[in-house]
Amino acid sequence: MKNIPNISFKSLENKIDFEFLNLSKLFKRLDTINDHDPTEPHRISFFALLIVTKGTGKHQIDLNEYNLSEGTVLKIAKGQVHAFQKNAKYKGFLILFTESFVLNHFSKSSINVISHLYNYHITSPIFNDKTDNESFLNQLIAELNTENDYAQKNIVAALLNLYLLRLERKSNNNKLQNNNFNLYTVFIQFKNYVEVNYTTTRNVKDYAKMLFISTKFLNQVVKEFTLDTAKTFIDNYVVLEIKRSIVSSNNSFKEIAFEKGFDEVTNFTKFFKKHTGTTPKQFKAKL
Repeated sequence: MKNIPNISFKSLENKIDFEFLNLSKLFKRLDTINDHDPTEPHRISFFALLIVTKGTGKHQIDLNEYNLSEGTVLKIAKGQVHAFQKNAKYKGFLILFTESFVLNHFSKSSINVISHLYNYHITSPIFNDKTDNESFLNQLIAELNTENDYAQKNIVAALLNLYLLRLERKSNNNKLQNNNFNLYTVFIQFKNYVEVNYTTTRNVKDYAKMLFISTKFLNQVVKEFTLDTAKTFIDNYVVLEIKRSIVSSNNSFKEIAFEKGFDEVTNFTKFFKKHTGTTPKQFKAKL
């Protein structure tokens, strides 16, 4: 039985919360990684930035394939499922950092903005900014190579913090006004509850109770950031998790149905077809 591997943060240099990798070197050692195949879908428990400096290629995030070229920045959030291209030839760097790295080294206001930037439910994962990329990478590489490493982690965090803030500022559709931060906190709590509890309930009332708010207010909050209802958000997340399982496991549809909280395969099939226009069997046949 094959399932999506859950990958925790592991550094070659025994660092616990941040790593800076040259993609050319990483690609050469992909086949030596024992706990998973990086070219197959795997879920990460940390954050990543993939920055392309030369060449072209592709990268898969949550079943969507993104085209990469010089200047591309690809954000991969904690909890997302992604896969590297097989035999990739493009060049660049991969930056990995944990939630604790952000919480320990970024300001509260920066965390609010950056959490919005990395919220894959409402923001695109891909940007293109060759000039800022080069400036950021040059400063980061210079700092990591300096002989005097006093306060190095703080300086690295400051450089990353500034770079991410600039990415968010350039994404005009993703700006948060200061008076929306409280609503955004509620939205993030709702999102987190859905990701943990979607197999046991898809009922909006249940999530409103968890948050100690009314269903009307919950719908207002969700619409503020996604333009959809809370029910649509929940159902879309369930569909995404079903697709992840179909693509990345050898489990039967019956096993996947029970795993995702459906009592009957027929209900599972009806739900999937209602939201995608195709049955699980038809979806798998197209892969």
